[in-house]
Amino acid sequence: MGKFITVKNFNHPVLDIYARTPEVQLLRYREPKPGIFIAESPKVIERALDAGYEPISFLMETQHAKLQEEELLKRCPGVPVYAAEPGVLNELKGFSMTRGTLCAMNRKPLPTVQEVCKSAKRIAILENVVNPTNVGAIVRSAAALGMEAVLFTSGCSNPLYRRAVRVSMGTIFQIPWTIMDAGEWPGQGMDQLRSLGFTTAAMALCDNSLSIDDKRLHSVKKLAVVLGTEGDGLAADTIAACDFKVQIPMAHGVDSLNVAAASAVAFWELRKRL
Repeated sequence: MGKFITVKNFNHPVLDIYARTPEVQLLRYREPKPGIFIAESPKVIERALDAGYEPISFLMETQHAKLQEEELLKRCPGVPVYAAEPGVLNELKGFSMTRGTLCAMNRKPLPTVQEVCKSAKRIAILENVVNPTNVGAIVRSAAALGMEAVLFTSGCSNPLYRRAVRVSMGTIFQIPWTIMDAGEWPGQGMDQLRSLGFTTAAMALCDNSLSIDDKRLHSVKKLAVVLGTEGDGLAADTIAACDFKVQIPMAHGVDSLNVAAASAVAFWELRKRL
C-alpha cells in the first residue's frame, strides 16, 4: 500500500506540484528529461497505470484515501499518499471535480511518428489546437471512433495537461500518440506520412472540398484526418499540401462546427466503412 501522510496546511511544500506549479513548469520539471503531469479521478489514474506511467505521489481527501486503499493504492506500494480534509483542499482550484483523488506521475519519452503510425490505417493530426478541453475531447473521440493514433503539432496544447487528460477520460493513455518537433509540420511531417503510405485529408471549408461521405475517401487504405486550430482552422500551406480537402455538409446556414464536434463526425464517417 501507499505510505499515508496527513496534510493539514494547504501551503505545505508537498502540495506545490498540485497547487502552485503551472502546467508548463510541470512539463519541464526535469528538463532535458521528460517532466511530470497530474492525473485526476481513479478511472483516469488506473488507465495511466495500465499504460505503464509511474506514480510519484497521490493527493486525496481523507475519506477517499480509505475507500481507494484496496482498489488503487495496492498497485503502488511505497508511493506517498498525501491525505487532507476537504477544508484544506477547497483552496485547490478544481479539486472538487476530481472525485477526491489526484496523482502526480512521470512522463515518458515521446515515441517517433513512425513508431506511433506503423500499424495504423486511420490517424488524426491536430494542428495548433490550443484549448486543452478541445484536445481532450478530440482524443476521446479518436479513441472511441476508430482512429488508431493521434499526432500533435508543437503548437498544440500538451495532451497531458491536467484538463486535457481529464476531458479525455484517460483515453490519452489508450491510444498511441506523439508530438512532432517544431518546424517539422507540414513539410517534413507530410513527407513522412506519405512515406508511411498515408493519404491526407484536410478538414477545411474550400470551394473544392469533398463531402465527408464521398466514396473516394472511404476507398483510401491509410488515411490521416487533419484538423486545425480553433477559429482559424488549418493553415493555408497545410491545406495545399493535403491530398484531399473535406468538409461536413451544414444545414440552417451554419458554416462550421467546433473542432471537437467536427472531429467526432469525421472520425465516425471515415472509419465506419473500413
